[in-house]
Amino acid sequence: MSNAYPQIHLVRHGETAWSLSGQHTGRTDMPLTPVGEAAARGVADRLEGLSFSAVWSSPSQRAYSTSVLAGFGAQSVKKDDLQEWDYGAYEGLTTKQILAERPGWNVFRDGCPKGEMAADVGERADRIIDGLRKANVDMLVFSSAHFLRVLAARWIGLPPERGALLVLDTASISVLGYEHDLSEPVIRKWNQK
Repeated sequence: MSNAYPQIHLVRHGETAWSLSGQHTGRTDMPLTPVGEAAARGVADRLEGLSFSAVWSSPSQRAYSTSVLAGFGAQSVKKDDLQEWDYGAYEGLTTKQILAERPGWNVFRDGCPKGEMAADVGERADRIIDGLRKANVDMLVFSSAHFLRVLAARWIGLPPERGALLVLDTASISVLGYEHDLSEPVIRKWNQK
């Protein structure tokens, strides 16, 4: 199929110290590691030949730096709604640490005390999707794993909790688009390295 309909390329930020250690990084403004910086530069090669009418980024240092190192800093517009899940009391903790105190916990189902629930993240994702659909052009979005997983679930009409089924690696590229027409949103590619 030709690309007659807009495509939205999603880029998860490059590696940080906390993404490497598995610590939940919501609003803590972590820089990229040297490996993360190199991977962000590599995103430029993987997007070579593509053009985007707009580039949006989470305001986090890790996402915005990824956009800059990938060569899109001049175009990149920071959007607060693209911020990662607010982990509240679980900020900086690993899933293993959380499970030790709260067996069976799952962020997509249970949310975070003093932070966000999946529905809260879903509302932000819906606002981003509304903007993407109104623009109706090829766009590039830089953000974080859990937010982008919710965004993809909402793009195809699933509840935000279903983002649990979609895993994203650092510096990965995914593509949202349409199948036959604008009434059929789909995930065209996912977690490409």
